[in-house]
Amino acid sequence: MKTALLLSSAALAIAAATSASAASLDELAAAAKAEGELTVIALPHDWCGYGDVIEGFKKKYGLKVNELNPDAGSGDEIEAIKANKGNKGPQAPDVIDVGLSFGPSAKAEGLLQPYKVSTWDSIPASQKDAEGYWTGDYYGVLSFEVNKDIVKTMPADWADLMKPEYKNAVALAGDPRASSQAIQGVYAAGLSAAKGDAAKAGDEGLKYFAALNKAGNFVPVIGKAASLAQGATPIVIRWDYNALADRDTLKGNPPVEVVIPKTGVVAGVYLQGISAYAPHPNAAKLWLEYLYSDEGQIGWLKGYCHPVRFGDLSKAGKIPADVLAKLPAAESYEKAVFPTLAEQAAAKEVITKQWDAVVGANVGK
Repeated sequence: MKTALLLSSAALAIAAATSASAASLDELAAAAKAEGELTVIALPHDWCGYGDVIEGFKKKYGLKVNELNPDAGSGDEIEAIKANKGNKGPQAPDVIDVGLSFGPSAKAEGLLQPYKVSTWDSIPASQKDAEGYWTGDYYGVLSFEVNKDIVKTMPADWADLMKPEYKNAVALAGDPRASSQAIQGVYAAGLSAAKGDAAKAGDEGLKYFAALNKAGNFVPVIGKAASLAQGATPIVIRWDYNALADRDTLKGNPPVEVVIPKTGVVAGVYLQGISAYAPHPNAAKLWLEYLYSDEGQIGWLKGYCHPVRFGDLSKAGKIPADVLAKLPAAESYEKAVFPTLAEQAAAKEVITKQWDAVVGANVGK
């Protein structure tokens, strides 16, 4: 009983610390174990190496991880927090992993609580909220994931996808009204069409997909590894790390080519945040500590993602050579553009609200 009371006291003390680093990882781990579990949402195991990352966390700390709706989009994650404000049960997410533009809006709505991990100082200032309400974790670029059994000529750029040979072939990897990956896909196509003018990218992206849909090249379903392999969506516009993971998973059946377009190379940063209503706040903080540790960050690299602490790890010589060797050539990323929060917010507003009216393609499961 005394031990339980001590752990309870530690839990309350740490939970009360809404910002700054944990008093110690041992105390945080003890408080997290007293809570018993962590609830995550929208973390498919083939996304950025999440399957191994989750297993690594469970093995290290012995906590149960309750996984909600792996195929949800960023917007769905925000709605899950809103819908479960008073729910302490298994349907209430403790943490979220969302596109960068969703961080400031979630903070403004009071849906997140601040927390600064112990490696906070090694995270670039541009990739985190100064008060610790959200923190960038990893990034990739939009690519074309192509089924080589069906598509014989590889598209090299966004304009190529308009060609008649790609009829009924092109899909987004999410619903552009809710999924950050899909919104960024529309934005990237628009940035290419607008010749790099970010102010026009949202509108141009909608026009692009309206034309792609009218041409009969756009397939209005959520593209996945299964639909790619089956031939229902032979070309999927997908984050490079997801496409590369699919290539490994499919093991040549069918063979997959991952093409980074020549223009409109958009880098998307995903961030971590803790729900303001998290039933397991200490488990949530321990999860973030793990993700931003050297071990967690290298876990992203193994899943073909570029971790936010990449520069710090590289400078310290902590990245295994065999992990680096599996990543795409560095020159593929030389033209990568990192949209500002303002640019992302503006594009998100245009794309999510005008998709139905301009494109008219209801993207379903």
